[in-house]
Amino acid sequence: MNHGEKAADGGRGPGGTGGPGGTGGPGGTEGPGGAPGAGATEGAPGDDWRDWRGWVKRLALAVGLIIAMWLVYQFLAAFLPRWWAQTIGNAVDGSFAAGSWWGFLIGAVFTAAPVVLLALAVWPGKRSGAVRTALLVFAVVCAAPNLLTMAVALGSSNAAHAGNRIMDVDAPAFRGASAAGAVVGGVLALGLTGLIGWFRFRGKRLKELKAKDADLTK
Repeated sequence: MNHGEKAADGGRGPGGTGGPGGTGGPGGTEGPGGAPGAGATEGAPGDDWRDWRGWVKRLALAVGLIIAMWLVYQFLAAFLPRWWAQTIGNAVDGSFAAGSWWGFLIGAVFTAAPVVLLALAVWPGKRSGAVRTALLVFAVVCAAPNLLTMAVALGSSNAAHAGNRIMDVDAPAFRGASAAGAVVGGVLALGLTGLIGWFRFRGKRLKELKAKDADLTK
């Protein structure tokens, strides 16, 4: 056997192209020792769903947020009803007529506005998610006066009881007029949004019928 044949035999041997260490063997690129071979790191312990430290951090963050929200709620529940009652009492100044007027006006306006904003937020259309979220936030802000009145009238905290006593003296008839105004404002807002929705649906149907007539006449 000459040197050329020995070199060919060596290339076909254990380290050659067709041998166990060749291109198709365990150490090759397509065999068990190739790219997806023993050197791959499948199921590494650093995966997100296996990283218990990440879950502990998320849990701690959630608990911290819940505690912070609870503390803010406790502060607002102890402060806002008394503050709202004092604000309304200063505006009404013990007048039965002023209490009725301001109560009805605040109840009607700040019920109708949130209803309209909520209808705009959920109305089908091309509004983006950011616009719809902003409308929802504005609706909650507009509903705040009536929510504060409800917190005073229906609350069981010391601040709510103090607010009730303040309104009994300084803002008579405000709470009852506010409830009546809320009912009237809610009914008017629902009727208005329903009427607008009916007109829009009717206009859409008329456009469709006109388009069909135009297609038939062609």
